[in-house]
Amino acid sequence: MKPGLPLIRHYLQFKDFRAEEYSYLFERAAIIKKRFKNYEKYTPLVDRTLAMIFEKASTRTRVSFEAGMYQMGGSVVHLTTGDSQLGRAEPVEDSARVISRMVDIVMIRTYEQSKLEGFAAHSRVPVINGLTNEYHPCQILADLYTYIEHRGSIAGKVVAWVGDGNNMAHTWLQAAEILGFTVHISTPSGYEVNLEVAGLRDASCFKVFKNPLDACRGADLVTTDVWTSMGYEAENEARKAAFADWCVDAEMMAAAKPDALFMHCLPAHRGEEVAAEVIDGPQSVVWDEAENRMHVQKALMEYLLLGRIG
Repeated sequence: MKPGLPLIRHYLQFKDFRAEEYSYLFERAAIIKKRFKNYEKYTPLVDRTLAMIFEKASTRTRVSFEAGMYQMGGSVVHLTTGDSQLGRAEPVEDSARVISRMVDIVMIRTYEQSKLEGFAAHSRVPVINGLTNEYHPCQILADLYTYIEHRGSIAGKVVAWVGDGNNMAHTWLQAAEILGFTVHISTPSGYEVNLEVAGLRDASCFKVFKNPLDACRGADLVTTDVWTSMGYEAENEARKAAFADWCVDAEMMAAAKPDALFMHCLPAHRGEEVAAEVIDGPQSVVWDEAENRMHVQKALMEYLLLGRIG
C-alpha cells in the first residue's frame, strides 16, 4: 500500500458499502458527470493503472471502465482468459499476487463470486466486481444514480423486478435493505431469487408476487433483464417457455405509477423480456442508465483510490 492512501477497500457486492458512502458516491458522480458534459478536464488518477480482467464478454462494462479511467487521467490494461494465465493453470490467488503488484486497481468480470473473492483476498490493490453470476453492483449503482437524477431520492419508493431471480435481482435486494426502499419481485416458478445469496437481514424490504402485473402496481420503477444470462445459454429454450408471461409491456407500465421509469441493464431483446413500445417509449431511461455506468464507476474508482475528496 502506498503511503498516505486509505486502507484497501474492495467493491465485491453492493452491501460492501454503507448508505452514507452511497450518498457520497452519488454526489461525486453528479459532479464528475457535470464536468464531463462541460468538457472540463478532470484527471485525479494520473499515473494510476486499471487492470480489467474479462472471463465474460462485455460491451458496456469494458467501454465504461476503459473510457472512464482514461478520462480520469489513468491508463488501462485489458486482459481476457484467452491472453493471460487466468484461462490456464495458474491459481487465481497467484494471478492476484502478480497483477496487483503492477497496477493500482483491478476490475474483474467473471462467473463465480468465489473466484472474485479469492482474487481480492490476495490483492494488494482495490478490486471491483464488474459482474459475477451472483451480483452486479456497478449496474445497480448506475441504476440508482439514474433514478435519483430523474426523480430524486429512492428512499421509500417501490422498484418492480420482473423476470429472472438473477445477479441483478440479488443486488437490487441488497440495495433496498441499505437505502430504504422496497422491491416487488415476480419471477416464474423455478427461477426465484436465492435469498441466501442476497444475504438479507431484513425481509421487509421486498415482496414476492406470482403475477408480474401485480408486482408492477404502484411501482416507481419497473426493471428487468434478459431471460437467459451469460453462462445459461443451454437453458435458453426452456427459459423462453417459462418466462413467456414475464415480458414488461404497456399494461404493466400502466399499472405502475404514472411517472414510473423503466430500466434495463442491456443488451435487450425486444419482444422477449420487454416490449419495443416500452423500452423505446417515453418512460424508458435505458440510455441514460447505460451512460451513467461510466460516471458512477469513475466516482467509485476515485473513492477506492483516493478516499473522500474535500
